[in-house]
Amino acid sequence: QLVESGGGLVPPGASLTLSCVVSGFHLSDLRIGWFRQAPGMKREGVSSISLTGAFIEDADSAKGRFTISRHNANNTVLLQMTKLRPEDTGVYYCAGTRKYGGIWNSESLWNWWGQGTQVTVSS
Repeated sequence: QLVESGGGLVPPGASLTLSCVVSGFHLSDLRIGWFRQAPGMKREGVSSISLTGAFIEDADSAKGRFTISRHNANNTVLLQMTKLRPEDTGVYYCAGTRKYGGIWNSESLWNWWGQGTQVTVSS
């Protein structure tokens, strides 16, 4: 099970940190990805992190503003988001997989999904 938290309503330019807590798995066995879905839009990949955290992939929209990190000891993955923009608004999901390789931002790569947490960026 993957459970996200940390969403909320913030003004443009603010920061938020999302958490994904994994249970029923050893986090160290899973790649983790963050995705988001804006209203009326397809779900898109935001960032992903490898088993050890050594390899990270970010969407262009996330580069320089979002940081993904993992803390295997407490089964938690964080997505630190800064300089938030209205276009960052959406439901944010974490996802897990045991697969290697593949296209990281393809939904078909990921086996397990959380229920999502809402992020709204608005003045």
